[in-house]
Order: sequence, then C-alpha cells, then structure tokens
Amino acid sequence: MLTTTRRLGREGPVLPAIGLGCMGMSDAYGPADETESLATIEAALDAGVSVLDTGDFYGSGHNEMLVGRALRGGRRDRAFVQVKFGALRNPAGGFVGIDARPAAVKNFLAMTLRRLGTDHVDLYQPARVDPAVPIEDTVGAIADLVRAGYVRHIGLSEAGPDTIRRAHATHPIAALQIDYSLMSRGIEAAILPTCRELGVGVTAYGVLGRGLLGGSAPAGTSDFRAHSPRFQGENGERNRALAEALRRVAEARGATPAQLAIAWALSRGEDVLPLVGARRRDRLAEALGAADLVLSPEEIAAIEAAVPAAAVAGSRYDPGQMALLDSERAPAA
Repeated sequence: MLTTTRRLGREGPVLPAIGLGCMGMSDAYGPADETESLATIEAALDAGVSVLDTGDFYGSGHNEMLVGRALRGGRRDRAFVQVKFGALRNPAGGFVGIDARPAAVKNFLAMTLRRLGTDHVDLYQPARVDPAVPIEDTVGAIADLVRAGYVRHIGLSEAGPDTIRRAHATHPIAALQIDYSLMSRGIEAAILPTCRELGVGVTAYGVLGRGLLGGSAPAGTSDFRAHSPRFQGENGERNRALAEALRRVAEARGATPAQLAIAWALSRGEDVLPLVGARRRDRLAEALGAADLVLSPEEIAAIEAAVPAAAVAGSRYDPGQMALLDSERAPAA
C-alpha cells in the first residue's frame, strides 16, 4: 500500500507520492490490452495511488473514455484526475498544432467531462504553451472553470520560468508537468528553482527515460520511440550503455533499475511527484516498490555516476517537437 505522500504545490492537496500515467494504454507505445489496462488502473487505486494522468488527445479521446470506465462503480472519489489539453490531431493520428484559446479551453473541457463521466477534473493543464495565445488568457479561461466548479486546480506542462511566473500571477498554479528523470535534468537550472520560489509542485513524467532505464525499450523498438533521437543509432547504443550501468547499481542494491530510477526521482524533493506509465499490473507493482527504497547520499551519487546527465545522447524529442517546448526556450533578456 502506497503511504508516502507529496503536497501538490504550496497550497495544494496532499497526494500519494507516485501517480499513474495512462497515456501508454491508448497511444504511443504500441498496442495495449484494454482489459489489462482497466485492471491496472483499478489495482493502482486499490494500492493507494490516486493521481491518474490523462490527456484529451491520448488516443484521440480513447484514454479519457478508458479512465472514465475504470472510475465507474464509486471509484471516482478515490482518484485525482489530471488532464492535459490543447494538442490537435488529424484522423491519421498525427499532431497538427496547439490550441489554447479561451473558447477552445472551455470546449475541450466540455468534451473531457463527457468522456470521463464526471462533473469536474482535479487538475487541468495545457499540454504545451500556445505561442499564439498569451498564457494569461489560457490560464484566465481555466480560472473561469475553477470558479464555475468544473476544475479544482490549474497546472502547466513544459513551461519555462517566464511563463510560469506570468501564469502564476494570473491564478495560482498547483503543478508543472515536465520531463524530469536521470536522463532529463534540464529543469534543475532555472525551472525547478522558479517552481520552488512560487510554491508550484512538479509532476515528473518520463522518469524511466521512455523505458530505457526500466528495461522495457530494447533496440529496434518500433513505436514512437523509433523516431526519438535518444533511441536512434549511436545515441541509442550510448544510452543503453548508461541503462546497463544503472542495472548494475540496482543489482547491488537488490532492486530493479526501474525502482532505482523512480526512487531517485522521489529523492529530488517533497515537491516532486513522479508519474509512472505502467500498462500492466506487474509493472505497476514493481514501480510502487520504489516508494520503499530510501536512498543514502552514497547511493544517490552512485546512481548519478551511472547515468551522468552530460553523458545522455540525443535530445528529448525530434527537432519539430522540441521547437514546441516553452521549457526549452532561452529566458527573456
């Protein structure tokens, strides 16, 4: 049973310290077994996990409907449902833009509530910052939904320090969702300090490096990772060598590499809540075992020596996707 907790932001709710990322049950990582996905969500709730992370564009609505089915039978009150919105897709599944205009925000939420079968979401956040829309307008529209009772808390995703400050000045931001792992530590320079100054929590995705650190992404992976710079050619070979080094450290600790990577994320601070993308009950159980690992300073040093941030090869996304990340833009002069 998961008993470790995190507060989501300085004034936000206290939540179980590990959340379940549901995207892979509908998208990006190849076919998933729907029956097993539903069982995994139920097992997560039974184990004390409450944070369920979804997005209206995951599987073009499929993931929200899946989560909605999992929450029937009185389970909704046990879940903290956080939803990302704004990414646009075409019928072939391709991503074709971002829309975070106020009217679109409210339209997206109306459909989300219907698909989830609920009257509110616990945290609502744009998946990417829309460069064509002032963040004040996007957050202001969500604030309207907070006042109307449809949203409990406001979040951001992949936002940089300047955007976080402007958003927080419009309405308190509970959390920033961002790629944060042994393989992606860029937020430590400016974004994480900004969040801590303002009292914004961090929900960390990608804690297993898209499967590299957890052993679920062998060479030749044919899903979206086949197009990720970190999995291609020499980059992939170098990064798999880092994963092997982590495996050796984990073996000495009597843990799995995935557990060590999650435990490292938990060690980053009481304001960091890692999301794990388990699609099966056995992987969920493995991930939750990380909450029982208390890492010594020496063990943290050994983990970071196995996967030095500077040794990671390749960018987080392909160039087109990287260009959409406000979190990767240079701060304003």
